[in-house]
Amino acid sequence: MNIKLIEEAYERLRGVVNKTPLELNKRLSDKYKAKIFLKREDLQTVRSYKVRGAYNRMSLLTPKEKYKGIVCASAGNHAQGVAFSCQKLKVKGSIYMPENTPKQKVERVRVLGGNWVSLHLVGDTFDEAYMHAKSFSVESKKVFIHPFDDKYVIAGQGTVGVEIFDQLKEQVDFIVAPVGGGGLISGLGLYGKFKNSKIKLVGVEPLGAPSMSKSLKAGKVVTLKSVEKFVDGAAVKTVGNLTYEISKKVLDNMLLVPEGKVCQEMISMYQSDGIISEPAGALSVASLDLIKDKIKGKTIVCIVSGGNNDISRYSEIMERSLVYQGLKHYFIVEFSQRAGSLREYLAKVLGKNDDITLFEYMKKNNRETGPALVGVELSNKNDLLPLLKRMDSIDLSYELLDSNSSIFKFLT
Repeated sequence: MNIKLIEEAYERLRGVVNKTPLELNKRLSDKYKAKIFLKREDLQTVRSYKVRGAYNRMSLLTPKEKYKGIVCASAGNHAQGVAFSCQKLKVKGSIYMPENTPKQKVERVRVLGGNWVSLHLVGDTFDEAYMHAKSFSVESKKVFIHPFDDKYVIAGQGTVGVEIFDQLKEQVDFIVAPVGGGGLISGLGLYGKFKNSKIKLVGVEPLGAPSMSKSLKAGKVVTLKSVEKFVDGAAVKTVGNLTYEISKKVLDNMLLVPEGKVCQEMISMYQSDGIISEPAGALSVASLDLIKDKIKGKTIVCIVSGGNNDISRYSEIMERSLVYQGLKHYFIVEFSQRAGSLREYLAKVLGKNDDITLFEYMKKNNRETGPALVGVELSNKNDLLPLLKRMDSIDLSYELLDSNSSIFKFLT
């Protein structure tokens, strides 16, 4: 694969996709004592960079291939790019997405594609939807538009890099981008290294879906047994063969960011910058704490890859953020079934700035004690130890739920 494909894609996409803003972010620049620029792909035509690769690939279909129609699989954003391209190029498309895809993304696919697309919700993960789509593609002999492992898709995503170097005249020291299947990081890496061989390319994955990290460590493409699906835009079990080969040549570093940290950054971006990011879109910014010593005094571009976030997810985003910051904890507490035991807990245990956010109690008349599930939100994470000491001081039997426990995962 060569740079010419990216340059040709850039010309092909003129007038079709937005040349998205590259903005200096004062909050982040002050925090990290560096120049932090955000490449706002959340403001793209379909609120994601994915339209670049989808349209570039589909614009190269032969008349016969266009007539037969295409097939794709996606966790959401690629599907929107394909749907937009189907409408624009007048091509029928069969789109496969996981059943648990956020409703906002599903509805956007329907709106963008209109009568040109048929939507199929199958499986629990992108990889399951992918298998169904590939099978249908073979049976119907329709072209499969891969979300990342295709040189023309990669070239389309690489046009993000063309814009960065056109917009930012000063030297770029780091480009930080999210990694799902690897299409964006591959295209960015090829073009970025071509423009400046000294540039540092940093890929970021969610902690619960480290498919590229594991593959690079193993020296071959590996398939994860399972993934944490919260960061749906990057929750991929298997990266592409082509994207892996490119990534191992161009990537300087791979970072893993906990999902709770992603949620914390999503909230900060919204409250401080007015940016509505989806989880994968906040990955690059959320990773900066991990490289803060390396980027001081440097010029960094973070790719905000998408803004397709369902408003109904914000309660979960807030919950995950609080848990990650150590501000929310859950307990199983054995309360005495005598009158006044709860009042004692409130008076002697709960701090003045602590708040009970959950209390589920089942009274057992034939027992001296009864278990209660208690959620406590703190104003400062350092308040946890004093809280535990006060619980011990009244001889309260309790269990602080570990974040890996099944009950904890059910609550969050």
